[in-house]
Amino acid sequence: MTGYGRAEYSFAGHKTVLEIRSLNSKQLDLTLKISPFFRTKEQEIRAVLVPVLQRGKVDVTLSTMPVANSSSTDTACPVNVSQQSFSSINQEAFCYYYNQLRDLQVRLKAPDEPLFATILRLPDVMQAAAEESVSNDEWEILQQTVGQAIDAFNDFRKQEGEALRVMFAEKLDGIECLLGQVEPLEKERIDKIKQRLVSQLAELGEQTKRQIDQNRLEAELIYYLEKLDITEEKVRLRNHIRYFRETMEGTAIDGVGKKLGFVAQEMGREINTLGSKANHSEMQIIVVKMKDLLEQIKEQVLNVL
Repeated sequence: MTGYGRAEYSFAGHKTVLEIRSLNSKQLDLTLKISPFFRTKEQEIRAVLVPVLQRGKVDVTLSTMPVANSSSTDTACPVNVSQQSFSSINQEAFCYYYNQLRDLQVRLKAPDEPLFATILRLPDVMQAAAEESVSNDEWEILQQTVGQAIDAFNDFRKQEGEALRVMFAEKLDGIECLLGQVEPLEKERIDKIKQRLVSQLAELGEQTKRQIDQNRLEAELIYYLEKLDITEEKVRLRNHIRYFRETMEGTAIDGVGKKLGFVAQEMGREINTLGSKANHSEMQIIVVKMKDLLEQIKEQVLNVL
């Protein structure tokens, strides 16, 4: 869900810029920072954005700034700009704070630090812009600009999604390759367990051996070896990998990220079971590598819608 989109327009002496930034998140966390000039349109803008954004920690900034009139020779002071659109400085409050702070600097012999940035953050220095309705003509342009920013935002997300698809495919290939390395070790592991059990039985005295019910012993051995069998786990893990690929390559748009997250959780359960049944040092190492690859998938699945 990482994304970025930007669009802008100029109208009636001011320039308006709309930026959309998002990071991954399980739910939609939308923060709108809107110029006071467009405050009356906030709900309408939000209604357009929410269905498109779907998930993610999203910051939307809609700012406006004056631009110079091309016919004016003084480019430092733009003309024909509606002052109601922008916040202004309360000069009386600013001068009051400035004099007070300068007196304190002299009295306390404090370092001569710049005061402007500090004063501008003090109460009542900045006066909020007066409410002004957006004209119908500008509202139409703004709607088009929102659409352009959304298109740029979605294009960015598609590029990120393609990169994630390639990454997921590589990690799944790695898990399948490691799963293939488990199979040669499986027979070796069972043979070693059988040899250990036989050698331990051989150490028993003859009288103890005669007291052992051979049929019961064989049944117990079969039960023990079946508990260590990992055939079902391997089959289920391969099925989960296949379903992950099918979901990733499918045509569905909504809810894919959550579905991939659920499949990844199921893959984790099978890998954990493989580790608990391994009883073999090399198999344990392989399981750890599989867990590492799966963890990388889980981290990035949060970035899928």
